[in-house]
Amino acid sequence: MSQESTVPGELGDPAAITAEVAEPGAVTIVVPTFNESANVRRLLHQITESVPSRLPCEVLFVDDSTDDTPHVIEEAAKDCPFPVAVLHREEPVGGLGGAVVEGMAVAGSEWIVVMDGDCQHPPSLVPDLVATGERAGAGLVVASRYLTGGSRAGLAGSYRVAVSRVATWLTKSLFPRRLHGISDPMSGFFAIRRSAVTAEVLKPLGYKILLELAVRSRPRQVSEVPFVFQERFAGESKSSAREGLRFLRHLVGLRTASPLARMAVFGLIGVSGFVPNLLALWALTHAGMHYVPAEILANQLGVVWNFLLIEHLLFRDRRLFRRWWDRLGRFALLANADLLLRIPLIALLVGRSGMDALSATALALVMTFVLRFVGTEALVYLPRRPLRNRGRAA
Repeated sequence: MSQESTVPGELGDPAAITAEVAEPGAVTIVVPTFNESANVRRLLHQITESVPSRLPCEVLFVDDSTDDTPHVIEEAAKDCPFPVAVLHREEPVGGLGGAVVEGMAVAGSEWIVVMDGDCQHPPSLVPDLVATGERAGAGLVVASRYLTGGSRAGLAGSYRVAVSRVATWLTKSLFPRRLHGISDPMSGFFAIRRSAVTAEVLKPLGYKILLELAVRSRPRQVSEVPFVFQERFAGESKSSAREGLRFLRHLVGLRTASPLARMAVFGLIGVSGFVPNLLALWALTHAGMHYVPAEILANQLGVVWNFLLIEHLLFRDRRLFRRWWDRLGRFALLANADLLLRIPLIALLVGRSGMDALSATALALVMTFVLRFVGTEALVYLPRRPLRNRGRAA
């Protein structure tokens, strides 16, 4: 459960939020934090020095910390000339991206600026982001390290620089149309209009929320502003191999959002299943087993292989609809039914349609593949209809 605390009479007060919305150009700065108690005082000081004199603002920390960060924020907020609030989440659903989405949902200003809590994003750029958006009529303004005048100097070490380069190249290669005009899709520093946020389509996972916004609900007009990525003021980076894996899963989820893309990935996973299938067949036959039972057992290994990849790469967000053993049983049944259906289908195509065996086999493979994909979506990973609806339908 989330818990919100505010400086008295400020952010979180419905009247105060309404007043902010009515004032064009006002901004809510959303800062997701995880154990950043050593940085928040400096961050609020930097915001105080550079933002309120140029632009009315409020600051919302969405906090997943396990340390005293919420308390430090509340104490530091007493010296701030603008509203400050802390929304502490007991369950950090969706990671940093989920925190940002929750913050956007309660932000009270026309513009929302998202920035990190480690002081690597300069608050002095906040008014420029909003001003650029107003001048260009843009719905999204990205602070980019890759424009002229920008720099990624604050990235610690050649390893993080290399990872950032690869991740940027990969995302732009996978989404060339959606990310057109965005030179830094991995940026965590950007401004977006409230009207451009379609929260219901967002499925945040990990810390690259800009990518999620750009791909699922990108505004038509996007602008960029160069910025110099600063060194972290205190503490250590939260980037890790685990976050890297979450990022890759997020990329797959975004790329397979359409049925056609899901079908393509489903097919690639199916092809990969031939590897464990053939290895198991070779091992079992060399151990002296007859090839028929060996093929039956080897095929089951391929089924398990395909199931695990589909579970983690293709339908990860649908696994809650059924228990794992129910999903596995249904998937195995469909995979083995595919074999039983294919042989009579080939015979029918050869006997009735006069096709040669090779063409009939190829066509049967395509037909059963499509049926297996549709069946997997409908029978394994789509939610079950509520019992009360079944009764009405009957």
